[in-house]
Amino acid sequence: MRFTEIYLKDVYIIDSNSISDDRGMFSRVFCKKEFSSIGHTKEFVQFNHSVNNVAGTVRGMHFQKAPHGEMKLIRCIKGAAFDVVVDVRPESSTYLKWYGEILSAENRKSIYIPEGFAHGFQTLEANTELLYHHTEYYAPEFESGLNALDLEIGIKWPIRVSMISEKDKNIGMIKDKQR
Repeated sequence: MRFTEIYLKDVYIIDSNSISDDRGMFSRVFCKKEFSSIGHTKEFVQFNHSVNNVAGTVRGMHFQKAPHGEMKLIRCIKGAAFDVVVDVRPESSTYLKWYGEILSAENRKSIYIPEGFAHGFQTLEANTELLYHHTEYYAPEFESGLNALDLEIGIKWPIRVSMISEKDKNIGMIKDKQR
């Protein structure tokens, strides 16, 4: 595996080494020993599978507050998605800055997201599926988020937003929360 840290501290894009032959392809998605090289020590305790029927669907931007902050490892297993993280650590020099990466079944990239980041994505193809690995159990009372369409954050979604849940649409804008 090759870990590439982006400008948001402790966020990594992971390229898996794959082996191909007449049977197909094999690659490692997670190795505790290799992940320890980027400081990962927590156990993944929950795996989620997201199935998205329509291209342009946006899910996010979600995170859990302390003490249930979670690290995530995201991989697209079918189709393609524009995966986005936003730094929500108020003390960080990159607070409210975002980064996006295309994850696809074809490129087999993953993104490693530490605690203190909101996460979401936009599907670029119909029938896109993603797998999420979490280091914390879902704790609804600690659930939080940012509005994926908030102009103050300014995420540039690559295609027209076709679907977004009412719950995600109704997350307040940052300027309204600061009043």
